[in-house]
Amino acid sequence: MDIHENKGYKYAVRCAKARKGGKVPEYIIRQAKVWVRIADGKDRKAFVDEAEHERIINIMRLMIHPDLHCPMDEGLEPYAMWLITAIFCTKDAEKKRRLYTTALLEIARKNFKTFVSAVIFIISMLLEPPFSRFFSVAPSFKLSQELWLAVRKILKNSSVLCDHFKICRDYIRCNITGGEYTPLAYSNDKLDGKQANVWLADESAAMNEYPIEAMRSSQLMLKNKLGIIISTKYPNENNGFEDELKAAKSALDGKKIQRNIFALIYEPDECIINDWMTDDRVLYQANPTACDHKDVFDTLTQFRTMAILYENKRENFLCKHCNIQYKSVGADGYVGVDQVRKGSVKYIEWAGADVYLGVDLSQTDDNTAAAMVRYDSAEDIIYARVKGFIPAARVDMKSEAEKFDYRRSIKKGDCFACGDEIIDYNFVENYLLGIERENSVTIVGAGFDRYNAISTMQKLESADDPIQCTEVKQHSSVLHPATKLLREYILEGKFRYESNMLLENSFENARCTLDTNLNMYVNKKKSKGKVDMVVALINAVYMMMQYELIGNDDVFVG
Repeated sequence: MDIHENKGYKYAVRCAKARKGGKVPEYIIRQAKVWVRIADGKDRKAFVDEAEHERIINIMRLMIHPDLHCPMDEGLEPYAMWLITAIFCTKDAEKKRRLYTTALLEIARKNFKTFVSAVIFIISMLLEPPFSRFFSVAPSFKLSQELWLAVRKILKNSSVLCDHFKICRDYIRCNITGGEYTPLAYSNDKLDGKQANVWLADESAAMNEYPIEAMRSSQLMLKNKLGIIISTKYPNENNGFEDELKAAKSALDGKKIQRNIFALIYEPDECIINDWMTDDRVLYQANPTACDHKDVFDTLTQFRTMAILYENKRENFLCKHCNIQYKSVGADGYVGVDQVRKGSVKYIEWAGADVYLGVDLSQTDDNTAAAMVRYDSAEDIIYARVKGFIPAARVDMKSEAEKFDYRRSIKKGDCFACGDEIIDYNFVENYLLGIERENSVTIVGAGFDRYNAISTMQKLESADDPIQCTEVKQHSSVLHPATKLLREYILEGKFRYESNMLLENSFENARCTLDTNLNMYVNKKKSKGKVDMVVALINAVYMMMQYELIGNDDVFVG
């Protein structure tokens, strides 16, 4: 079969020609353009090996799809044929061996990703050098065995191949090559000391980086190596998959010249994520199977309806079926970040406004935040701008430890790197003192947590253009009114903020506690990460309430 007759190639061509903002996500379009150029012979550094392609197709025709009862090359989804063709047949023009050493697949549930991995492992066991070893790693042994079950199912339905494999409880061996596949559990097995010609990390977003690094380092001396990393999104950002995803995106963005990664990233474009309740493109971009199977799409719309109605179903739907990272607020959550994002705007007019500041000054080596808010009484809307401050020498360390891209926030102007190992408080103080002049506003007052703030408050109050500072006692009885008011304004769609990923991250992390009188406050110790921006914002809202809202019977007080 000619490569141009391969349905995977045809699918890649369609993706490469797809318009941006349609059913095909942006990073799939980018990967398709790169690979189609190679397949068409227009890349001098790589090519598609026609002889290898013919060999792969012949092997796949010996496999019988256990559900469709047809040769595997006919039964697989187009994206799966593209993935298999790309990783096995794309060669480095100089080294004459496989170009891709890492295959990354981010795809929503029920797109047959484990089944596709099984096909890849059977092909590998037949093609790799004698006595090669193959491993799958998953969070649990039961999950890792899903690939073992898929391999077994295919072999049992493929009479020509079945006699050439020995299927045992703990492994599967190819009698032709002596290659052996073993499923491993991240929770039970030590992964060091194993050399894997081909390995798979399944549901890798549920694990840290150790399994991927252990398997990858085992291939150090191998020339033809392959690692497959598969997952949907998970609510937590602290996982090995997100690191791999970031590297793949950087390569497709052209920021890193890394040609050995083949990445199929089926996640919705950033511009439509907030419209997941109404925009069908979110479902299509995360679920390529939904584009060709109406029954799959109809089922997903039913799941979406339930996720809209019930908060407890939202996390699973958005993460598993839409590849949108979402942390459910849970019983102790403050407010869902999807609700917060509805108030994100590119620009807010500040000139001429009376504004209120809120500051959360941290220990000198940690995050600091400053918030500015104004209240529009005519529209009954709170407008906000929040900025973060971190030590310049700790940017990379904090980005790694907290799994948040601080450099991106700094580049966007959401965050300032100041000082060295500790924050330069002079920088923070100059920023606060410059707000009136730079924004043509009048600062009515600034609210501070007394902790770490006495010196700064004194400097602001004694400046040439002084700022009146007020201590906001960090006690539930004091914080409750502002905390509750801000939450209600967000949920009612009456909160606007200048687009800020770091602020959204703080809302994701924030967890609340109720005292014995049912007063609500954001508990830093119980929160899942940094919440300084939310704390600063609540301090600013506290100040706003003192001047704008108290005494107004139409607005919540106390």
